[in-house]
Amino acid sequence: MKATYKKYILEFKRPSGTSRGIMTHKETFFIILEKDQKFGIGECGILRGLSVDDVPDYEERLKWTCHNIHLGKERLWNALMDYPSIQFGVEQAFLSLNSKDPFLLYPSEFTENNRPIAINGLIWMGDEHFMHQQIQQKLEEGFKCLKLKIGAIDFEKETALLESIRNKYSEKEIELRVDANGAFLASEAMDKLERLSQFDLHSIEQPIKAGKPDEMRKLCSNTPIPIALDEELIGVTHVTEKENLLQTIKPEYIILKPSLIGGFKGSLEWIEIAEERNIKWWVTSALESNIGLNAIAQWTYTLNNNLPQGLGTGGLYNNNFDSPLTVENGTLKYANNKVWETNLIQSIYVY
Repeated sequence: MKATYKKYILEFKRPSGTSRGIMTHKETFFIILEKDQKFGIGECGILRGLSVDDVPDYEERLKWTCHNIHLGKERLWNALMDYPSIQFGVEQAFLSLNSKDPFLLYPSEFTENNRPIAINGLIWMGDEHFMHQQIQQKLEEGFKCLKLKIGAIDFEKETALLESIRNKYSEKEIELRVDANGAFLASEAMDKLERLSQFDLHSIEQPIKAGKPDEMRKLCSNTPIPIALDEELIGVTHVTEKENLLQTIKPEYIILKPSLIGGFKGSLEWIEIAEERNIKWWVTSALESNIGLNAIAQWTYTLNNNLPQGLGTGGLYNNNFDSPLTVENGTLKYANNKVWETNLIQSIYVY
């Protein structure tokens, strides 16, 4: 078996904003396996400034992984505990190599285009006009669940946006989620949650920065809005640490981003621990290309979770890869009349 990796820069169609700043591009890495004239591909999706494996020796660890690919998926996963995005890339690459079709990792009714996955429509941060534009577009596209990034523009303007949605659409018509990306100060968080509660929100993701479990526990025990942990899960790798975190904070939800928390195996550990404690969950992609999104979507379908998932990011980039993944009427579909980009491996290497 031969293993190589390649860096690839994804270019946003429009600069996209979170509370951590504006993104114009995103770098990602692909692990490519070749054996007996077959290939497998996996995406190592890293988010600069957020991924725990955003470290100077990242590419050195990718080289080490390719050099030691003979160790196999399980031993490599254990050796890469501090590099969750590479763990995930390795998982995908082996699944891809061992499948009849390198992009058909989990055959199901989803991949047969019989059952779509309900997803939320993501509203990026920006000025008030831009956010209104996005909201209107998502509603016209048939989304019944919207997720708004908040915490970057004036809080009064953000609440006015939410109020304008609720003036038109009830909680039964549109489910609203908000994601603060840790933007609230602990001292002001409860007041802001109280203000937000008047808009019948489904949940708020990560109201305060990760790493303050006692303060987050207090919020979760008193909040008027269900709280979902997101960044809080990053860097928590061992099962006992995961158990302790959820036992301490007791959130209503956790959000699983395989690229950031150890791939499918790491995510399944979180799911098992959460379900033992009656904590609900959903899966979200982390701005991967269609290659990583494809793997996450196919796996997510097998989990039989009926909540809207966060899997609609494939259309953000100018230079994404043509694939059967299609967003339609607020769902993600695997359209069999569409095919993967021909010569995809070559196009990655030429880039």
